[in-house]
Amino acid sequence: MSASQPHPRRVAVVLFNLGGPDAPEAVRPFLFNLFADPAIIRLPNPFRFLVASLISKRRAKPATEIYAHLGGKSPLLENTQAQAAALQERLGSAPGSGAGSAGLDGVESRVFVAMRYWHPMSAETASQVKAYDPDLVVLLPLYPQFSTTTTASSAKAWREAADTVGLTAPTRLLCCYPTEAGFIDATADRIRPLYTAAARHGTPRVLFSAHGLPKKIVASGDPYQWQCERTAESIAAALGIDDLDWVNCYQSRVGPMEWIGPSTDAEIRRAGQEGRPILVVPMAFVSEHSETLVEIEIEYRHLAKEAGVPHFARVPTVGVAPPFIDGLARLVRQSVANDRPVCAQYGDRICPAHFSGCPQGRR
Repeated sequence: MSASQPHPRRVAVVLFNLGGPDAPEAVRPFLFNLFADPAIIRLPNPFRFLVASLISKRRAKPATEIYAHLGGKSPLLENTQAQAAALQERLGSAPGSGAGSAGLDGVESRVFVAMRYWHPMSAETASQVKAYDPDLVVLLPLYPQFSTTTTASSAKAWREAADTVGLTAPTRLLCCYPTEAGFIDATADRIRPLYTAAARHGTPRVLFSAHGLPKKIVASGDPYQWQCERTAESIAAALGIDDLDWVNCYQSRVGPMEWIGPSTDAEIRRAGQEGRPILVVPMAFVSEHSETLVEIEIEYRHLAKEAGVPHFARVPTVGVAPPFIDGLARLVRQSVANDRPVCAQYGDRICPAHFSGCPQGRR
């Protein structure tokens, strides 16, 4: 904090996540909220409304079938709440709580959850945060890599909700942490035992898989792909495996547009042709949901079997792994100590200057 700003006595930490339907009947409205987001469908209204209505209607049935594998709903809220509880414990809620070096010594804190496309959404959470009456709000997305389609969209929705409820406390946005040590170490810890098991079937190939984006979004200045590449490089280095065979790839393509690649399914087929065992690492997801538990675990496992892959393993997300939660706590502590409204891991901008989508602007 700068000398002109008093140290906060009470900090609200808001975890951003995507959200997911909590019942079969919520699938279609969830999809509508997703595709009605101007950061996702970049058309003016009423065209965006019409496209969102069409897509959500068409995709509701297959999406409902996907969630049927998970008991009819997404587990993302419960998993995010578990991360919030773990972070709350790590930060401590009051002076003398024993939070340790990554905690907030002498500062009361409370962790909240705000989902982007299903409940609890920003409007609900902003009301709760206002009632808490914080001196500072720290926005911490559970998207390690920044994108205009995720973190920027969530931050915009939060600003609108905060204005609506009259929440005026100063706000800090932790925009990204693609190579934060706790996140990287927790992911590497998840990989090691599965890599050892896969090595019994040949030399494994590690597929670092992230949610894809249309190429035109990246071409417009979105730094997401660049940050994903840095994440993959960092995890590969942290593993410390000689001559590690790894690929950064992308999943969850939707629609006819050209998407960034290589695609995860194409890499699975290539591994089958080469007779290579594979591990799929969901490096852009930090908690389990349909894209890890269904798309990777069920659909990609089936594809791997069809393609002749001799061994397939899905690496779990970091979830509440202590190194990851410790890393989140360090990020919160950094944001509290920093007087910048937006900062990346370790404070300064990490994106090269040509990425105009970076929220820290050009430097």
